[in-house]
Amino acid sequence: MTEQKSPPNRALPGLLIAGSLAGVAAVTVGVLQLAPVPDGGAQPDERPSTIEMVNAGASQLAPTVGPGGADVPLLPAKLDAPPPPAAVPTVAPFPRAKTAKSRQALRPVRIRIPDIKVNAPIGRVTVDDKGALGAPPLSKPNLAGWYRFSPVPGALGPAIVNGHVNTRSGPAVFNRLAELAKGDQIYVYRSDGKVTRFTVSGIEQVSKGSFPTSRVYGNTDNAQLRLVTCGGVYNKTTHSYADNVIVYATLSKKKG
Repeated sequence: MTEQKSPPNRALPGLLIAGSLAGVAAVTVGVLQLAPVPDGGAQPDERPSTIEMVNAGASQLAPTVGPGGADVPLLPAKLDAPPPPAAVPTVAPFPRAKTAKSRQALRPVRIRIPDIKVNAPIGRVTVDDKGALGAPPLSKPNLAGWYRFSPVPGALGPAIVNGHVNTRSGPAVFNRLAELAKGDQIYVYRSDGKVTRFTVSGIEQVSKGSFPTSRVYGNTDNAQLRLVTCGGVYNKTTHSYADNVIVYATLSKKKG
């Protein structure tokens, strides 16, 4: 399914998370508020994707997140590498909602990614009592999940959206996520009627044992988006994937 951790103190309320699944790397002290740990991808009904890539060895690590695209291997960036720079000029985020009530009501409702034919509703996900970030129900394979304690897409900071790569019934919402490349467009529709367009700036595939917490959830000075799903080799015994595929995108247009 997906792997995620929570945004920094500016983007999220302080969230104490204990425990770790699938050997996820510890949160870097002083960089983030404690973040949700990956759920390990242990979804019993999830089956391997048609796209199965194996991580490169440690000596072959790419210094930064790659551009992605057809026939371009997805290599994990070094854990201390920064997120990729925006592919196009950035746009100022929407102003923060003025009241607690309006912040609570505001949420993303739909995601559209033309290049991989995604047009799906967005629900909400949160963490369980062990600190693992949840995923949309397997009974709704076309549903994406917004981490409800991350920024609303278009607001300051990294908004986190996850989704299954597939389930027992077939391909799921993010089955083709690994095909995205730098410059591709992602549209997120919000409950306030506003539409945000993000431009992909980079993509990587990483082992669940070395999830790049600070790169995914760290504070940013603009509005960004992270899409996360499972990838790599599927273990039939544990019913989980070895890796995560992570897409990094930056707000490039807004309307409404």
